[in-house]
Amino acid sequence: MPQNLRWQKSSFSAGDSDNDCLEIAAAPTTLHLRESDTPATVLSPTHIALTALLTAVRNVPASDSFARGNPSA
Repeated sequence: MPQNLRWQKSSFSAGDSDNDCLEIAAAPTTLHLRESDTPATVLSPTHIALTALLTAVRNVPASDSFARGNPSA
């Protein structure tokens, strides 16, 4: 993984005092993901895996307990 990545997070997260959010960095051939509270742990999924993840997240029904922020329900 390149050491000179430019990590970005949503401007929506900027006002959050908790500061726990997903960050993304682009490299020439891949995207890297990490949580701001654990920056040493980086995921570098293939484009196929990332597409599958984003599709699954997008398709979660609003009534699903995970979508309401309660994944253990």
